[in-house]
Amino acid sequence: MCAAPGKPPTPLSESAHPRTFRTNTFVYPVLSRRSGGVSVGVNLNPDKACNFDCIYCQVDRSKKPPEVFVQLDPFEAELRGVLEGLKPGGWLWSEPEFASLPEAKRRVTDIAFSGDGEPTTFRNFSEVVRRAVGVKEVLGFGAAKTVLITNATGLDRPDVQTGLALMDTHNGEIWAKLDAGTEAYFKTIDRTDFPLARVLGNILSCARVRQIVIQSCFMRLNGIGPSDAEISAYISRLNELKQGGAKIARVQVYTVARNPAYGMVSSLPDGEVDRIAARVRQDAGLPAESFYGSVPEGRGTLAKDPDSNG
Repeated sequence: MCAAPGKPPTPLSESAHPRTFRTNTFVYPVLSRRSGGVSVGVNLNPDKACNFDCIYCQVDRSKKPPEVFVQLDPFEAELRGVLEGLKPGGWLWSEPEFASLPEAKRRVTDIAFSGDGEPTTFRNFSEVVRRAVGVKEVLGFGAAKTVLITNATGLDRPDVQTGLALMDTHNGEIWAKLDAGTEAYFKTIDRTDFPLARVLGNILSCARVRQIVIQSCFMRLNGIGPSDAEISAYISRLNELKQGGAKIARVQVYTVARNPAYGMVSSLPDGEVDRIAARVRQDAGLPAESFYGSVPEGRGTLAKDPDSNG
């Protein structure tokens, strides 16, 4: 697991989450602001395939990526190698990527199925979960969570449901995306053909079986944040989920903290993030956490904004 030739190791940072780690293809550690420590990511979409095209995503989809498929044996070997190095006193903690981490964050909080696209689109999802929980248990990381970071579009797939049931028995946690309250705003932010109703239906079905976390990213578009009416609609969707029997452990209200796809996107000020979180607590009766960012307008990684004439 040596550093790639010509590329010096980069210290982990909450403001950058590259899906690469040295010579690995599928497994990458990041410093996660939302989990409060080192999250070991599993990239199930190294080909950047995703059924959303979120305007705040930092993945550059403008160039056709190489066809890379998740190979189960190499994935398992990479996960084993990273976790071996991140045991208490393990060799990776003294390496350049990890050496400067504050003591409170020098711990593996979870193994996260995420990456450059929607992880539930991977056809062997349950097998990846099975191998991941096997490695984490054997290496003594039983307390670490197994986290699925998802846009919820594939939660109704039978193989995904098999994987979720296995996660349930291994400290599993589902982080389901809900970035909007209305169909129009949903299309603006997440840029997908999936209807919002289907996303909500999948979240509801999943959350009737187990507690889930709702993850909601809000931002400014051309300097303007979501309207009060949009936030009210979002709160209504949360209340509808609760009334339908969804077990929601907490809501993560966050804003962009890394350079987004498009330059019209910028971070909400801390106070605006806090106001949305306060409304979640007051009007939906749910625990809510705030996570901040400081990305100014114009930091887009793509050449031009969507629907622009430039």
